[in-house]
Amino acid sequence: MRTPLVAGNWKMNKTAAEARRLVTEQLPALQAIAAVQRVLCPPFPALMTVAELLAGTGIGLGAQNLHWEASGAFTGEVSPQMVGEFCQYVIIGHSERRTYFGETDQTVNRRIKAALGVGLIPIVCIGETLAENETSQTAAVLQRQLRDGLQDLTIEQGGKLVIAYEPVWAIGTGRAASGAGANAVVADIIRPTLQQVFDHPTAQAIQVLYGGSVTGANAAEFFGQAEIDGALVGGASLKPDFIQIVQAAAR
Repeated sequence: MRTPLVAGNWKMNKTAAEARRLVTEQLPALQAIAAVQRVLCPPFPALMTVAELLAGTGIGLGAQNLHWEASGAFTGEVSPQMVGEFCQYVIIGHSERRTYFGETDQTVNRRIKAALGVGLIPIVCIGETLAENETSQTAAVLQRQLRDGLQDLTIEQGGKLVIAYEPVWAIGTGRAASGAGANAVVADIIRPTLQQVFDHPTAQAIQVLYGGSVTGANAAEFFGQAEIDGALVGGASLKPDFIQIVQAAAR
């Protein structure tokens, strides 16, 4: 049995002071839902503040990105060790990073290896665009992202990953995939590809999340699917909806 996991990706929202207020509001309800792995992913400047608030609560902390180099002349970047000082998780390869900041499957691969090297759990994002979806390229795109992004990882390393399926056409658009549709993608494309990259037990053990316009109203539709193990939540993680989503995962 895979444990449900719900991660809140705050994206570029909330100052450190605002983060403190939001976590303080959410914490009592989140702590009460121990059956679900809960992870908050604020922007870099708020990580220290949120880390202090989450200490001893059982709720994980994640960063939204990292660089693959340990140190050096990389102005504006944040190293794996810097992230690992505060966090247990890190989001890698989000579609916004791929679209706006030039992320490729190859840089995703380097970041995953760097994250694993310091003991972080990568939440690896994959997903097809609307054009790719409408031209029946979903399988080819997801297979490429998984094979290239996870290249040269060992089976042991594979067992430490979380995969987030986020169809790009559903992120922030209010147009979520259907629960059955997302489940079919995981069952027919993602897990078989993970089996090819690693092996059958590893493919079955990896938590696969859904992301893309998840709300308190539609979360149960996704969590009722056999192959969906939770959600990577964007905008709704900043609202009371987030508690409803985690509660739905617990059920």
